[in-house]
Amino acid sequence: MSEFPDAMPHGEIKEVFADVFFVTGTMRNEFFGSMWQFSRNMTVVREDDQLTIVNSVRLDYQELDALEALGNVVNVVRIGDMHGIDDSFYVDRYGATFWALPGMTIQDGLKVDKELVVDGEMPFGDCSLFVFKTTRRPEGILHLNRAGGIMIACDALQNWVEPDEFFVHESVETMREMGFFVPANLGLAWLHESEPKADDFVRLKKVPFRHALCGHGSPLHDSARENYHTTFARMFEV
Repeated sequence: MSEFPDAMPHGEIKEVFADVFFVTGTMRNEFFGSMWQFSRNMTVVREDDQLTIVNSVRLDYQELDALEALGNVVNVVRIGDMHGIDDSFYVDRYGATFWALPGMTIQDGLKVDKELVVDGEMPFGDCSLFVFKTTRRPEGILHLNRAGGIMIACDALQNWVEPDEFFVHESVETMREMGFFVPANLGLAWLHESEPKADDFVRLKKVPFRHALCGHGSPLHDSARENYHTTFARMFEV
């Protein structure tokens, strides 16, 4: 496994809805000419004894044991073009099927087994796909038809209310000044990289949901749709 990036600090896997699990870890990368360290999240969906990983975050071996106790990892799903450094680890370790949106930048020569397309095959049941059409980089959101509707997002939707233990001080100060810590926000780096247009958010407003599990920030329960609609109106006047 030495050819894959090492596991970075992370928390424990938590069940946030029935058969839907969430874990927060660390990301280090260069943005805007400087190194940043902040948190990122992985969501795991269980169907029978089969697990699907969305927004992969490599876990240490103790927490991998906890993951394997939940079921068998059969799918790894990439919905955001700015994520993906740990996809290869899980595909290699478990022989999982790798799903991604067309046109994504795939690291490490990883082969896409199945493309995610609207109204196409999904990695698990009760699931549909929303795809941004106006962005420069591919980005999608999975809609899980459970618990009144759960949006599993990557960078487009975020919910960083406050920094957590996976940030470093320098990044906290920079990100606070730039306005990252806003509930039910859109990803500011994603907005810069992908330049979405209002039309996408007009379409997204038509999707019914109550909750959101994002690639960054804490789970947003019950009021997610209303809160994000307020954000769409603020940022895109839709």
